[in-house]
Amino acid sequence: QVQLVESGGGLVQPGGSLRLSCTASTTIFSIYTWGWYLQAPGKQRELVASITRGDRINYADSVKGRFTISRDNAKNTVYLQMNSLKSEDTAVYYCNAAPPFSFWGQGTQVTVSS
Repeated sequence: QVQLVESGGGLVQPGGSLRLSCTASTTIFSIYTWGWYLQAPGKQRELVASITRGDRINYADSVKGRFTISRDNAKNTVYLQMNSLKSEDTAVYYCNAAPPFSFWGQGTQVTVSS
């Protein structure tokens, strides 16, 4: 089973930035489309950014222009640069393949608050 380890979350003021990282323990990292998902309190998990093996990128409208997804296949790592953060970005953030595996990592909490 692939292990997914997210990091980089924290408490940040509105307008601030964070960079999330996710490392996946798989030897075939490079073939997958990877995504970042968020789950806000009381809501379903949703995909907000994805990057294909060919670096084709898609964003949810809610984060377009503020978040940037990238990948480093040599490090088995996918990143999410989050700028101009808003209170509504507060959520637990997860990475997974897109579509996702049947299992998830522990996620990383992002709290945007003054």
